[in-house]
Amino acid sequence: MTPTGVVWVRASLATSLAAAVLAIAAAPVTAQWKTPYRPGTPLTAIDLNAPAPRTFDGKPDFSGLWGLGPVPGTMVPVGERLPLEDLPPGVSRAAQNNIALGVPMTDEALAIVKARAARDFRDNPRSQCRPMGIMQLHTLGPPVKIFQLSTELALLYESNFERREIFLDGRRTPDDAQPFWNGYSVGRWDGDTLIVETTGFREDGWLDMTGTPLSDAARITERFTRPSLARMHIDVTVEDPRTFRRPFTVRVSLALRPDDELIEAVCLENQKFGPEPGTDRSIPGPLSSKTARP
Repeated sequence: MTPTGVVWVRASLATSLAAAVLAIAAAPVTAQWKTPYRPGTPLTAIDLNAPAPRTFDGKPDFSGLWGLGPVPGTMVPVGERLPLEDLPPGVSRAAQNNIALGVPMTDEALAIVKARAARDFRDNPRSQCRPMGIMQLHTLGPPVKIFQLSTELALLYESNFERREIFLDGRRTPDDAQPFWNGYSVGRWDGDTLIVETTGFREDGWLDMTGTPLSDAARITERFTRPSLARMHIDVTVEDPRTFRRPFTVRVSLALRPDDELIEAVCLENQKFGPEPGTDRSIPGPLSSKTARP
């Protein structure tokens, strides 16, 4: 004979399980992970076009791991063109090699580009394991992980383990900020758009891979939007009177990486990858007799 207490426990357990099943079934399927934020989650478990999540104060939440291009698993068949979203008037698509294509430059800036090209662009901070600047971080392939707080947006880049801090605590852009490779960033909300203004750049910046300079007089304004769960746009306006004869705006489109994590990508300024210190280690090909070890 089964004790009465055991029967009651089993009945209670069954009732609880049934209630849990009903709760899951009643919950909306849109934008649900079967295993929330856990590696190995199949992409079929989420609705990529679902509304973007929001923070406790109703702002769009940009948190997550993001990368360039389409969401993994959504690539079009081989031979078909990937559809691109329509761009707003006056906005072009950001490119890694020439971010300011067609924008008139000053004579000073053209001379800098020519000098950098003469050295085969080997002085790019990226190739020297130094911080590479906002636009190169935006347009490179490795992803970025974003953590959003009410007072700050923190961006951790896989490239060179770089980071950015965007302050959302109401402070203004300082007039005397210490020059940084990636500048000093302050953000504010305009509806569902996060507007970030960055100044305080170093004098010797590289805006892109082809050596377009960014001077210490530059101001970069980014407008972050998240139109859906899996997509984010950053419209970037560059103003630098010492480099360009007019401001211009480009768009960076990012896709959520719900089944991915950052990996270590170590690049240190003092690393030696080839010839002895004091030689130009960026020259391709075998070492010359002058730089080869005895």
